[in-house]
Order: sequence, then structure tokens, then C-alpha cells
Amino acid sequence: MRVLDRFEHHGVELDRALAEDASFRRCLPAHRHWTADAVRTYLAARERSERLRTDAGHPATLPVRHEWVAIHHAAHPDARGAQRYERCAWGRRYASADGLVRELWLLSVNELKLDRAPAQIAAAASVLAFGVPARKSRHTRWYEPVDVNVPPARVRVIGVGCGDGEVEVLADWDVHEVSERYDKLAKPVLTQVMGRSELVPGSDCVGCKALAECPEPPRTPGLLHVPAPTRPRERRSVSASDLRRHSECPAAFHLTRVLHLNDGRPENAAIRRGRAVDAVLNESHTRRPRNGCRDVPMPEVLPDLPPDEADTAARMLAQHRGVCPLDGLPAHEQVLVQPRLTAYDPELDTVVIADPDLLHTDAGGWVWRETKTVSRPLWEGRSLLATYPQLALAVVMMAAGVPGGDPRRSRIELEVLRGDGVSCEEIDPFEASTLDEARTVLAALTGPWAADQTCAPNPGPHCASCEVRRWCPSRQGEAAR
Repeated sequence: MRVLDRFEHHGVELDRALAEDASFRRCLPAHRHWTADAVRTYLAARERSERLRTDAGHPATLPVRHEWVAIHHAAHPDARGAQRYERCAWGRRYASADGLVRELWLLSVNELKLDRAPAQIAAAASVLAFGVPARKSRHTRWYEPVDVNVPPARVRVIGVGCGDGEVEVLADWDVHEVSERYDKLAKPVLTQVMGRSELVPGSDCVGCKALAECPEPPRTPGLLHVPAPTRPRERRSVSASDLRRHSECPAAFHLTRVLHLNDGRPENAAIRRGRAVDAVLNESHTRRPRNGCRDVPMPEVLPDLPPDEADTAARMLAQHRGVCPLDGLPAHEQVLVQPRLTAYDPELDTVVIADPDLLHTDAGGWVWRETKTVSRPLWEGRSLLATYPQLALAVVMMAAGVPGGDPRRSRIELEVLRGDGVSCEEIDPFEASTLDEARTVLAALTGPWAADQTCAPNPGPHCASCEVRRWCPSRQGEAAR
């Protein structure tokens, strides 16, 4: 966005904007390589869209520097004690020369995002239709109008993928239609969101200024069993998947787990199959009334998979029916399907995230179930905790009181599904030797991650299938040679 600001608002030539270090404060080299691709892809997509519009007789649109902000100021405080509300919409802003057409381009970092909620689109369109040009002053916490407002007659909300360059018009409405859709779609959602007060801990806790005073997430000093880095770091979140990816390649970890980038290549067969099995089990486990999977017909056809993968996945689902933990579970027990569990390690200033496949109560305790799909039996010569670091994280979290419950009735279960069989393992997170092993496994992964400042590449066989290789510094070096 800083590069686009320099190009669109300050008239800086594109190559120069991409070369300016000021546009890349605190960006690692791989991030910079991706930005060059993304900016050019975005500008090419916008140029194509503009050409089609003007060829059809519609007015050209020009970059708008200031935000549009819909401001409501009441004479008296409302039930929440607020008098002023501001609604903004993030994206790239454009308008026709006469101000009668406004556009908001919503950027996705990879492929075009096709699942934006109708309420989100209506809310963005409302900001365009009824917002005024405004900016925040350094001396106030709110937006102040900065220019004469020319109310538009028509607004357009456009989605664009910075990876694939695909464009889709999400809204092209006159202000009357915007008002109707906002009242019908967006306003009820905003009212509901503003009326909620429950705590929902998760990765958003990383940037929350109220974390120090908040009762959630639970404080677990020393959870990850590594000391704080010698150089201060901003608060971060981490999961077992993050740690595993970092141990394989720090550069790939930064691009995929921090920046959420990929080059659009399809996932490999094992991942596709695992996701398909996971989706079917989640749907079955959330079905009401809850009866488990033993007597529930599992799909014999999974249309999103090719025949060979679909056949293996169907056999895995059939194997699960015999070991489903919800079969016979009393109706009063609580069942959570892929809940987000969060803990805060203040010594490392890190929010720790875990997403069990299934979590349910059992006579006062909690049972943490992880389900894995594999093509061959587990190798008995390697520890389960080392093979699956999420089990090690589950051990230390449960031992630290997350999610709570009676330790005598709490346990971790690993369900391993194969096309030709199934196995289940039980782990006691409160057994001293198990806890020591879990801490050792996590410390070996967390220590390098916590101290890493550069996210340098770690070339190896995994590079062949890496979904972010095109932006990797090591490959850029190869191209330069």
C-alpha cells in the first residue's frame, strides 16, 4: 500500500517507488520481492478494468488520497455512552473527475477472494455513498473532514487478487440501492457486533492494547519453556504448525504463516485428502441431535477429490466410525468442534494458539482429540510428541490448565486414520515424564523461532514443492547469478 501511495498519490515513477527503502520499513527481502509482483499485478488489473469501462463510455476514475468516512454525531450519548460513530472502509479509493462515481478496490494478497459476505460489501458501499473525505489528525482520535464533499450518484466495490490479477465487481449501485442494502444486510450485523461484550481470545490478542488488564486469555508463564529473546520483540502469536514450518524453513514460515502468501499452486494429494476427511468429520460431529458417527452414513463420493484420493478418503471415514469419541457420549457432555484455545506466555510475550480437532467433556474432565490421516502406519521408533508437535503443545497447555477441568479425567487422544486401518493412542498430559518430553520438544522448536530476526532461507528437498519459492531470497540469488 505504501508503494501504491507513492505511485498513485505522489507521482513517483513505479520502479523508483519499488526501490525506495522508506516503502519497506521492517520488511524482509522476501516480502519486498512479493510486493514488486503484487503491485504490478494490481496495476495491470486496474488498467484493464479502466480500459473496458472507458471503452464502454463510462467516466475514468482517478486515485483519491483521503479516506471516505461516514460520521454520525448524536446530540446525546446513547445506551453505550457514545455520541460519535465512524465507519471506514479499507482499500484503494478512486473517483470520477466530477465526484459522481466512487470506487473502492478490495485487495486480496493471493487469488481473488470470492466469499466476501453480502453484509461486508453493503457496509463498504455505504461508506462510499455517504462518507466524507476525511483524515485523522495527530491531535485527535477521530476523523476530521478535509475537503468539500461531492456526494456520489453511484458507487462501485471491486475485488481484486494481487496474485492472480482477477477482478470482480462486487457492487455497482446507485445511492438508493446502497441505502436499501445497508439497512437490510449490514445494519443488523453492525448492531449485533456492537452489542456483544463477551471475550473471544485468539490471534487478535496480539495487537490488543487491553491485554494487560484482560482476564483472557489465561496467563501461562513459561508455557513454551524458552527465555525471552535478548532483543525486544513485538508481541506475536504462534501455533504448533507455525513452529513446525519455521523449523523446516524460516523464510517459508515468514511468507506463508506471517504474510499468508502462496503462489496459487494446488495442494498436494495428502493435504487435499486430509482436508476433505476433516470437513466431513466436522459436519458429522456438529450434527444435532448428537449421536456420534457409528450409525451415520459417511459419503462414498467426495466430489472435490480425484477418484483415487476420494476412494482412500472414503475408506478413512469408514475406519473412523468404529472409534468416534462421540458414540455413547452422554447428551449433557459439552462438545466443541475445532475450537480455538488461546494462552498467553507473558515471559515470551507470545499468544499461543491451538485448534484441537475435537474437544469434549467427560465426567468433569476434558478430552482433547487430534485426528490424523496418513498413508502408512506410524514409525514406532519415534516419539508421538516429536512426530506431531501439536500433541506436545496440547500436553503443556492442558498441564497449565487450558482448557481446565478435572485433571484426573482429562486426557489427549490421537486418532490415526489410514485407508486400511485405524489406531488410537492416549496421552496423559499430567504424567511427569510426558510433560518433560513435551517441554523438550517444544523448546527445540520455539527457541530458534523466538530468537530469529532474519527468517533466512533453509534450502533443501522441500524447496521443490514450496508454494512461495518464487519470492525466496535464495532463489532470487540464483536468478542473479
